Parts: sequence; structure tokens; C-alpha cells
Amino acid sequence: MNLTLHLTENCNMDCSYCIREKYPKDMSEEVLYKACDLAFARGKHAGLCFFGGEPLLKKDLIYKALDYCEAKSKETGIPFECKMTTNGTLLDEKFLERAVKANLGIGISFDGKAQDVCRFFVGGKPTSSAVEEKTKLLLSYMPDSSALATIAPSAVPYYAESVRYLHDLGFKKLSFVIAYGNRVNWTDSDLELLREQLELTASYLKELFEKGEKFFLSPINTKITDCIRGKNSAERCHLGVRQMPVTPDGDLYPCTSFIGDEKYLMGNVFDGIDESKVIEMAKRSATPETCKGCDLVKRCTNSCGCANRMNTGDENKVSPLQCTYERMLIEISDALGEELYQIDPERFAKFFM
Repeated sequence: MNLTLHLTENCNMDCSYCIREKYPKDMSEEVLYKACDLAFARGKHAGLCFFGGEPLLKKDLIYKALDYCEAKSKETGIPFECKMTTNGTLLDEKFLERAVKANLGIGISFDGKAQDVCRFFVGGKPTSSAVEEKTKLLLSYMPDSSALATIAPSAVPYYAESVRYLHDLGFKKLSFVIAYGNRVNWTDSDLELLREQLELTASYLKELFEKGEKFFLSPINTKITDCIRGKNSAERCHLGVRQMPVTPDGDLYPCTSFIGDEKYLMGNVFDGIDESKVIEMAKRSATPETCKGCDLVKRCTNSCGCANRMNTGDENKVSPLQCTYERMLIEISDALGEELYQIDPERFAKFFM
């Protein structure tokens, strides 16, 4: 079973678009070990994602979880995998040595050239120089690590430039998502500029392809791959099935944006999971009624209950923002895919199939 452990609700950064309320609440060792046991108790593998707040504020808990789960995997024969999302500012060589040993996948939240537009330390100090330094350290130990960028409206002008910058730093895998929630306000002009930036980014990906350089940028690469493989993008989100968050108190919810809403409490690490609620939630993770007549229904991530909830307050209702964004993504990704195929069909197949 895959669990996301919210090791703390505290953070050393204060990002303008963050939807998480920050306060000094940490997971106890008792909850940690119970969560580890639950991960091993269901399914044929155990997976943990260390999350927060900022998980590296609780390095001690990460070390304990890795030691415990590695021993449990050896004892049970159940494979164990782990990953972490971090702002990167607290990375150090000791931690990275342990991460390499555990094969801990690390995604660093880094908005590239827009880092100082939205991402600040508590108190307002900019973070770009510190994160760039830690990024270089991270990639020296773990060159396959990913950069995770969140693009708020104020960061849109830096989108294409940020892709280039992060690639030049050494990242081979990037994930760019737009900021959602009540702390951001997208306008039509923001979305028009976003289209321009996506088109510039597609041109850059074409340059890399022509050089024979394999580079992954989600969501563009994902849209191309899903199209040629015939995958249904709308089925990617399965609330409470693929990855279930665990709060510092040990409560279980279907996704991060649902935390604290008692209607969606799925159980806890001490008493276990309420299977009836899992089944009920799985039924809700379907294409919204308003999307079923759309020609792009299978190409769009319309069933992401977390994004829908943040934008409309209803996990089954897609916002106009999400719809517009998905449409432009699909259009630009399809055009790029066609261009790359025409350049070199054989290499295109190796990259995307």
C-alpha cells in the first residue's frame, strides 16, 4: 500500500500559493511506525512518500522510517519503495548518503527562474540561491531526481525560461503544474500568456529532440505518451486508492485537499481503513457528468478530485480554468508530437512508446 506521511504541518518557507495551513504539529514515532505497518499490511508492496509541511524538518522520523521499513521488508519479503517531496533547503550530505542507500526518490519543489516570485523563507527572504546550491548537491548524489515547479499567474512569464534553466542545471525530469486554490486568481490574459509560454517550451523540447537528448517534461510528455499508447488520462486519479495521506495524528484521507473534512475521513493507522468508505470513494473517482460529451474526455485529467475540489469545492465538478488549461495542453502537445514524429519516427517511438 502507498501512503503519504505528513510528518509535520510546519514549514520553513512561506510560498504565496501554498494551500496548506502551517502550524507546529509533528507526527509522533507511534503514528509513524503504525503507518509503516499499515503500508506493509495491504497489497504486494509497501510505499511511503515523506511529505509535509517540509519533511526535512523531521529528518529523525525519516531515518527511523527507513530503518524500520528496510528491516520489515527483509523480514516479510515485501518490496519497499520510498520517495519524498521537499523544498530542498535542508538537504545535506549525511541525508543524501542515507537517501542513496535507501533508493529514496526525491522531488525538489523548485520554480526555476520564478522561484523568488512566489517562494520565500518565513520572514520574506528569497530562496533561489539557497535552492540552487542544494539542487547542485542533490544532483551530484542523485542525478535522476526531479524538479517540481508550480506556476502561479505571476510566474507565467518565466515558464519557458525556467524549463531551460532547470534543464541546464542538470535535471532530466521536470513536472510543471499550474497553481490552484483560493490564493491564486487566473485571468484571461494570464492564460493567453501561458499558451505563449507553452508554445515556446514546445519549441525548446523540439530543439532537444533534434539534438537526440531525451528529456521528460510533465505534462507535455505525458499527454503525448498517453495519446500514442491509448491511455485514458482521466483515469490517473483514484481518490483513496493509489496514495492515501496520513496526518500527523494518524488519520487517513483520500487526498491532501480533503484533510480535515470529517466526511472524507477514511480511518486511522491505529484502527485501520474503513473499507466501505474506500469503495464509496472509488465510485466517486469517475468522469464528471459535465465532461462526458466532450471529445477530449479521455485525454483530460478531469477526474482529479483534489484539483476539482480546490477550484470548485466539489471533487466531481471541473472548473473553467482546468478545462481551458487542459485544452491548450492537449493542442500544443499533439502538435509537438506530430512534429517530432516527422523528424525521426524511430527515435520518437523510443522516446514516447
